[in-house]
Amino acid sequence: MGPAMGGPGLIAASPEVTVQGGSLKTWAFSSPAVERVQVILKTEGRPLDADVELWAGPDNTPHKMRVYVENGATRPFNAVLETPRGPNTVAVRNIGQLEFPMAAQIDAVSAAGPLGDPERMEGSMTIQGGALRTYPFDPQVDSVQVLLRTDGRPLNARLELLQGPNNNKQVIELYTEDGLDRPFYAIIETPGSGNVVRIVNTATVEFPLTCSIGAYKIGDKNSFDEMQPVISGYGAGGPGRRSGSFS
Repeated sequence: MGPAMGGPGLIAASPEVTVQGGSLKTWAFSSPAVERVQVILKTEGRPLDADVELWAGPDNTPHKMRVYVENGATRPFNAVLETPRGPNTVAVRNIGQLEFPMAAQIDAVSAAGPLGDPERMEGSMTIQGGALRTYPFDPQVDSVQVLLRTDGRPLNARLELLQGPNNNKQVIELYTEDGLDRPFYAIIETPGSGNVVRIVNTATVEFPLTCSIGAYKIGDKNSFDEMQPVISGYGAGGPGRRSGSFS
């Protein structure tokens, strides 16, 4: 599959930096040539709870997000921020407890071409202020791409990945002061079945947003191994023995 944008695909090349619970790390980009930055946050399987902000000068935060992920190994946070008119600084704060460190990778990426893969995205849909839209995906879809933008007005939204009734696997609350100049683009991992992406416009009715969403990576779920049942539960022998086992 092709890259998500003109230039390199969404694979961070910078080293991982550990952000301990309760601490803050910053990445400063002084060159005005940096117009697009990729942010990847992940853990070793523990929950991820973080604040991500884009600083553009003193007391100016044009883009900020609150990110929660149930499992930062299977569903890492992966987003691209527009950083026009540098210098800019990306700040990542781990607001989890000390027992929940996370790894962060922040990279400058090519700003050539549009965000996302237009061929895989559905047509743009307007979501009025206070409204929500849901997008279910087939089990064959391993990850989806989401692009949120406005006509130049502020963008306030909540993006949720659900797997089952009211079972949030990932939640992103975001604010952008200009959804045309600084749209939001993310790739969300959707392993397993029953995945639904829900997007809520948390702004008032005067601030609609436009959403484009589609599959990013499609896997092969029709193999023999994928069709085998998952056996759970224990027999009389306890955890060391499955029920129905012949050994």
